[in-house]
Amino acid sequence: MNKISLAVLGLAFMALPAIAALEAGDTAPKFELRASLDGEEFDYSLSEALEAGPVVVYFYPSAYTGGCNIQAHEFAVNMEKFKAAGASVIGVSLDSIERLNDFSADPEYCAGELSVASDANGDVAASFKLSVREAPVDAKDSRGVEIGHNMVERTTFIVTSDGEIAVTIGGISPMENVQKSLEAVQSLN
Repeated sequence: MNKISLAVLGLAFMALPAIAALEAGDTAPKFELRASLDGEEFDYSLSEALEAGPVVVYFYPSAYTGGCNIQAHEFAVNMEKFKAAGASVIGVSLDSIERLNDFSADPEYCAGELSVASDANGDVAASFKLSVREAPVDAKDSRGVEIGHNMVERTTFIVTSDGEIAVTIGGISPMENVQKSLEAVQSLN
């Protein structure tokens, strides 16, 4: 797949609205997933993360694709601002943990600052009522590697320490998504 096709694929997922997604006031489903930070795997628990404060749970279509690369980079470079607001961030995709180990350590994207979790079977995405679509046959990422998994719509949930969704953000560009997420966590204080 050429870069133009990859860009069109990214735009299609960027434009998907969060119509059916859980909304403000809903209880966030608790989940545990295998995750990676700076190439190191660990067990992630939303319940445990919420004990330390609000959590930004952002779902994205696939590591190493146009909009997802931008979004991961923006979260990584703004991580100190999220921490200053008392929030943590976890990215969730249907990528395998092996792909996410590379992505989480990549200095161009997660840069060892952003944790990303593997929801390979899509159960967590389904619990947040997100759309999952098949990737186009033979779709390749920005490295030229076959994607080989389904893709979830780009939607972000700001979850308060009591487990309630404060804000649902979807249907906007990856950069706007990060900015709106930061504004939302800052407004919780």
